Amino acid sequence: MSPTSNLPGIPAHGHVTFLGAGPGDPGLLTLRAVEALARADVLIAEPDVLDVVRVHAKGGVDTPLPPATDDTSATADTTTIRVAANLVMEAARGGKRVVRAVSGDPGLDTDAAQEMLACAAEGISFEVVPGIAAAVGVPAYAGVPLRDSQGADVRFVDARTASDRCWSEVGASDGTAVVSTSLDSVAATAGELVAAGRKPDTPMTVTVAGTTTRQRTWNATLGTIAQVLKQAKVLPSPDGGQPVIAVVGERSAAAQRDQLSWFESKPLFGWRVLVPRTKEQAASLSDQLRSYGAVPHEVPTIAVEPPRTPQQMERAVKGLVTGRYEWIAFTSVNAVKAVREKFEEYGLDARAFAGIKVAAVGEQTAAALIAFGVKPDLVPSGEQSAAGLLEDWPPYDPVFDPIDRVFLPRADIATETLVAGLIDLGWEVDDVTAYRTVRASPPPAETREAIKGGGFDAVLFTSSSTVRNLVGIAGKPHNVTVIACIGPATAKTAEEHGLRVDVMAPEPSVHKLAQALADFGSQRRAAALDAGDPVTRPSERRPGSRRRRTAP
Repeated sequence: MSPTSNLPGIPAHGHVTFLGAGPGDPGLLTLRAVEALARADVLIAEPDVLDVVRVHAKGGVDTPLPPATDDTSATADTTTIRVAANLVMEAARGGKRVVRAVSGDPGLDTDAAQEMLACAAEGISFEVVPGIAAAVGVPAYAGVPLRDSQGADVRFVDARTASDRCWSEVGASDGTAVVSTSLDSVAATAGELVAAGRKPDTPMTVTVAGTTTRQRTWNATLGTIAQVLKQAKVLPSPDGGQPVIAVVGERSAAAQRDQLSWFESKPLFGWRVLVPRTKEQAASLSDQLRSYGAVPHEVPTIAVEPPRTPQQMERAVKGLVTGRYEWIAFTSVNAVKAVREKFEEYGLDARAFAGIKVAAVGEQTAAALIAFGVKPDLVPSGEQSAAGLLEDWPPYDPVFDPIDRVFLPRADIATETLVAGLIDLGWEVDDVTAYRTVRASPPPAETREAIKGGGFDAVLFTSSSTVRNLVGIAGKPHNVTVIACIGPATAKTAEEHGLRVDVMAPEPSVHKLAQALADFGSQRRAAALDAGDPVTRPSERRPGSRRRRTAP
């Protein structure tokens, strides 16, 4: 350390982490990358990976690099790189902890290497967190192994900087060539390889937007790739400059890829699925949809507000503390939130539940309670609903139950099923309005247009109120959109609004509903393949007749 580094007015040098953000899938970030992002004071990320890394940064992190523009020229790229390099050095000189995020792996990024040298020249400490390079990750997601049991040479080529000698060496080899290029340069790349000695019938795969739900892969040969892209109406296109990874060699043969294409064959691959729930309620459902390859779009249809008269809720919370109740039953995440907020208002915490039995209607409600510090005593073993809760609820026993009263905090529009059932079991029930549900504000105009214009492939309705509210705030989903409902009552409401129901969950569970939609997508995909038709999303086809389907 320099003896002057701690003198007043002379800031100690900061630290720079050169971080590989991978080829596009946020799930490919390494654990080390997530740790570094969480500690960053300044995040300087290439525009195409900013959204991937920003979610892991701490609140208030400085992101000084300007956002991406429509200008994709070499001059614009050079300017952005120069600006980024200057920002890195300026922040590090000011004693900041900087994360410099690049797509793929920083070890393959020549600009990152120059920035590392600049840090070394000024005595700024830095580290490198490797990422998955696009040339490796994209073929893996496309179902194209680069090596097999026979082994093979693998050569990585950047078509933008490849020399004549490079093309000659790759052309003379029978190994696998992984070429980074652009969509409108693929045909020229194939021509270079044929001219260098590769046979025109050598298999070739081309993948665009690799590792994302926009990924698309074409099978061809060096001699046919130009025609394949033309027939697919991919080229000519104003998007021809977007990067692609092309794999050349026998391991990219179509017959092999048909068996190994695990990513693009997911049941809902690329489907835009509308989830009309609050963000808190939709979180686990959206994660499940992503595991099927879908792109969930959460649109709140209700907003939660406090009850108009808070006195009843205040009395009930005081009753919890004074021992008025034997049980408290939570029927939603919102009910947990309402009680928790009232506790905080009174300076209480989870210890106030000591001696009280706690019931949760389902897994999500139970998770909200656990996050509050309360482990529920009762969660339905079967159906996650009021009826399922009643199935497992014990009858009142004056010998074993010193208190016969249940506190039930719930919405103002909740049904009476649970109250009536608990009374039948011998319990007294304080049925308290803990929160009100009101219709949410309309979503942005772009979302409303997508709903009505067929921009979504499917919509999941988890209750009758989500049907009524979505139609009320955004309009009726387009005819091509697959309608999936959680149960018969919700399906009936959807039909009353002029919607044709394609999918219905076998039991009233949001996770069973998502699974039913995935099964529907699988069957739809299989039918297209059996008929020799291309696999398309519902939003890619014209309106037509559709049959109602009930999940088995």
